[in-house]
Amino acid sequence: MESFTAITIAFITGVLGPVLILLIKNRLDRNKPDMLTEALKTGELVMARLDHIREEFKADRVWVTQFHNGGHFYPTGKSIAKFSVIYETVSPNTSSIQSNFQNIPVNLFTKSMNQLLSADTIEIPDYKDDAVATYGLKYVAEESNCKSGYLFSIKTIDDKFIGVLGLDYTKRKTRLDVESINHLAVHASSLGGALMSH
Repeated sequence: MESFTAITIAFITGVLGPVLILLIKNRLDRNKPDMLTEALKTGELVMARLDHIREEFKADRVWVTQFHNGGHFYPTGKSIAKFSVIYETVSPNTSSIQSNFQNIPVNLFTKSMNQLLSADTIEIPDYKDDAVATYGLKYVAEESNCKSGYLFSIKTIDDKFIGVLGLDYTKRKTRLDVESINHLAVHASSLGGALMSH
């Protein structure tokens, strides 16, 4: 009787237990969303919104940056905050900036990022107008042939700054009215919700 009990206990702990754990794990894994499928769905949603924004506001380039961890400082081990252009749509005959803005340290754009953090918007209707604050973005505009630019902070529901929505006008200077600026701020908020679901 003792040996039967020992064999039963050994069978339960050695065979039946691990099999049950494997079955439960497989069932839980099946209920998890597939990461790649989720990323593609989010990407499709964001790109559709950016195309809509570009067409609605007749912009030449619309893009979204997101902040991410870009490594660690030596010797502190603290994370290096960086950003990359993750999504971009351009009109015909407009150059892309996406490949030029990958893994950029946030501290290279301290003025503009601080402005977006505090005021949520940067409006530059004419980069050549010295009376307009460009927050250190003038040289980037020259490199990308941008005549006018508008940037909007993308934040989470709990007000965490997670990215930037940008509109560039490369073919002509464009001054957006207050209603358009407010409408674009709503688009930026909407993008914050979409990006946080990914």
